Amino acid sequence: MADIKRYPIVRHLRAEPAAHVIRYRRGKPVTSSRGAAFFFRPLTAAVVEVPVDDREQTFVFTGRSADFQDVAVQGVVTFRVTDPEVLASRVDFSIELDTGIHAMSPMEQLTSIVTQYAQEIVLNYLAHTKLRPALQDGVADIRDLLDDRLRAAEQLTALGIEVVAVRIVAVRPNPEMEKALQTPTRESIQQQSDQAMFERRAAAVEKERAIAENELANEIELARRRQQLIDQEGRNVRRQFEEQAAADRIDAEGKAEVRRISAEAEAGWVSETEGARTDAERSRIEIYRDLPASVLHGLAARELAGNLPTIEHLTVGGDALGPMLQRLVAGGAEFLEG
Repeated sequence: MADIKRYPIVRHLRAEPAAHVIRYRRGKPVTSSRGAAFFFRPLTAAVVEVPVDDREQTFVFTGRSADFQDVAVQGVVTFRVTDPEVLASRVDFSIELDTGIHAMSPMEQLTSIVTQYAQEIVLNYLAHTKLRPALQDGVADIRDLLDDRLRAAEQLTALGIEVVAVRIVAVRPNPEMEKALQTPTRESIQQQSDQAMFERRAAAVEKERAIAENELANEIELARRRQQLIDQEGRNVRRQFEEQAAADRIDAEGKAEVRRISAEAEAGWVSETEGARTDAERSRIEIYRDLPASVLHGLAARELAGNLPTIEHLTVGGDALGPMLQRLVAGGAEFLEG
């Protein structure tokens, strides 16, 4: 929008660098330049301001494919004005001399022209293309087609318009058809997911089986080692008892040998003692053998007296005392003589 300042007789206009301003006086252009600044008389002047910067026009076209399916195409067309004087002669870009804004809506008219040309090209492409190819290759095909056709369009060139770029954002069917088209892929992906889940479960089962086998092998190994331990403990206990029995046997044999030696020593001692006693008894007998009977009686009486218990009172009658005394006296005299 141009900046216009008011003065008593004249007015001053200053345009932006992206705007081409054309001033007419008496129907003829007297000023035509970008970013112009000048004084003018509003009673005798007419001013046109044409934007010459790049403009973008978004669009969403809905058409029907060759197999009678609705398809939506979304994109952007970038264009600019290359010949503002020609465009100004075809479209009204005049501005209000008081405010500097356009008296009409020229940019809307211009974008409508560009949009209609683009729509015609897109709908014609969809009408000759089936749904699947349109969805698969439509973005690149429509972009290239629009770029070629719009750049070569004589109608736009005649207006002084140049297409700078074309971008296609999306080519989509209606929601029901899009869902139907997604179903096979979704099912395939679901099958792949199920297969992956099955393989994952199978791998988990295989790992669990390997773990169970390892645990079982460990238990078997532990049982085998436990059996070896029990056998070893049994052998140890058996060896301990054998060693204890051998020790007891050695101890018993030692004690028996000691007892045997003691018995032999005792038997020798007894034999010697008894022999000596026998010899002494034999000698004594030999001594007694030559003694008279009376002496033997006396010795027997003495021996008997030595072995008898203590007698506190003894009563001897006269019939027994006399002969006894006689024998004692006779025996004592013989002993003394001998």
